[in-house]
Amino acid sequence: MTRARNKSGTSKFILILGSLAAIAVIGGVLYQAQSNNDEEYEYQVIPEQVAQASIERPAVPEAFIPAPVPAEMPKPAEVTKPVAPSVTKPPKLPSLDESDEFVRERLLLMKHKAEMKAWLNTDDLIRRSASYFDGLARGVTLSKIFPLTAPEGSFTTHRDGDIIWLNAGNYERYNGTVSILTALDMNSMAQMFHFTRPLLETAFAEMGYRPRQMDGIILQAIDNILDTPIIVERIELTRDSVAYKFSDPDLEALLPLQKQLLRTGPENTQRIQQQAMALKEALLNP
Repeated sequence: MTRARNKSGTSKFILILGSLAAIAVIGGVLYQAQSNNDEEYEYQVIPEQVAQASIERPAVPEAFIPAPVPAEMPKPAEVTKPVAPSVTKPPKLPSLDESDEFVRERLLLMKHKAEMKAWLNTDDLIRRSASYFDGLARGVTLSKIFPLTAPEGSFTTHRDGDIIWLNAGNYERYNGTVSILTALDMNSMAQMFHFTRPLLETAFAEMGYRPRQMDGIILQAIDNILDTPIIVERIELTRDSVAYKFSDPDLEALLPLQKQLLRTGPENTQRIQQQAMALKEALLNP
C-alpha cells in the first residue's frame, strides 16, 4: 500500500481513521447480549415484533454537525532566497465499495487491544457503521452487524423467596469489551467522522437519508446512550414464560438498547456514557 510521504500528514490521517471503530462500537457492547446462549437470549426480551415497531418510527431526527474551521496559516518568515512551498495533500478516499482494506489497515496501525482486530474482521465497515447507528438512534441494537467479543461466563440470577434478582457479578462479564471502547480517543474519532464524511453520507444515502438526517441519527444515538439511567441498587426481575423482565415498570419501559446497557452495570454504563459525551462534544465543537 502506498503511504503519504509527509510524516505529520500521515500521522494525522492515521489518527483520524483510527477512530472509525469507535463510531461503530460506541454502542457495540450492547450487541453482545444478542450472541450468547439461550439464557442470555431469554433475558434480552426484545421480541422481534417490538424491535420492528420501533424501527418503523416515522420521524427521522435532523441536526447539523459543524465542519472544522480551517486554521489560519501563519505568514512565512522572510528569507534571503525563495523556498519551494510544501503542500501536503491527504490521501484520496477510495470508493465505498473498496474502502474496507483501506480503513482496516490504518485502524490496526493505531494503538489498540487485540480484540479490536477481530471486531474489524468483517466487510462493509462503513455501511455497517451507518446501519448500527441507525438502529441505535431508534433504540434498538441490530444483530450481526459487528462480531464483538462475547461476555465471559453465563448470565445468572438468584432468588430470595419469590423475588428474582439480577446478579451483580454479571457486570464484570462486560469489563473487557468496555475497556476496548474506553481506550479509543473521541477527539480523533470526531476528526475521522469529518474526514470520512463523504463515505458515510453515501452509506446513509443508500438507506434513504439526507446529510442532515445522518447528523441527527448519529446525535440521537449518542443521546440515547446518555439518557440511560445509572442504577446502583439491586435490580429485581420477573419472569414471564421464558423471558426475564425488569420488575420496575420504569426500567422495563426503557429502550431495548438502554436495558441492555443496564446489564453492563452502573460503572460500565458510566464509562460508556463518558465516551459518548466526549464524542458529542468533539463533534459539536470541532
